[in-house]
Amino acid sequence: MTYKVEEIENKRIVHLNGEIDMDVADKARSTILPLIEAGHEVIINLSKVLYMDSSGISVLIESKKLSEKKNTKFELVDISKPVEKVLAMARKFL
Repeated sequence: MTYKVEEIENKRIVHLNGEIDMDVADKARSTILPLIEAGHEVIINLSKVLYMDSSGISVLIESKKLSEKKNTKFELVDISKPVEKVLAMARKFL
């Protein structure tokens, strides 16, 4: 997984690329959570994510919960088809 963080005023757009699995979930977590902790609005662009497993979903859930706690915005945009399928399956169980 690679990533790029784009800064626009108080928004941080995190462009993720590649696969988000158990091997890189901590890298994703350590990229996203500090932005939320700092009070930024965080937008995750998933258009170039080819694969995501349950550990990637866990990072997104943690991020959403932290943003609610910090009263800031957290949003997923441009979700790729493979990730969309995984998220749809996860919704059935949540």
